[in-house]
Amino acid sequence: MSTDSNAAASGSPQPSAEQLARYLEQRGDLSKPWMLQMLRLTKLKEAKGAMDPHDYLEKLQEAHADLMRLGEFWKGREAEVFGGRYRPSELIEPLPGSPEDR
Repeated sequence: MSTDSNAAASGSPQPSAEQLARYLEQRGDLSKPWMLQMLRLTKLKEAKGAMDPHDYLEKLQEAHADLMRLGEFWKGREAEVFGGRYRPSELIEPLPGSPEDR
């Protein structure tokens, strides 16, 4: 069953890794660790059929471990992460698109 049929069966279409990467790039979200994890998991899901089951499970466990290491990064950023309202960190972090942003 293709990714498109799986998405249609679940009722919510899922973008391809390429579409997701373009979307994140356009929004300037490629520097956000949780967005990179979402892209990583999407790419892994796409590659699942061509991978050895053991390798797939190993890569999935690595992705999970990396996501759990974000830990403290989430604290205090709930409005941004879950509500989409960006607020610059109290730490040194330039606003996206500002002259200081690289």
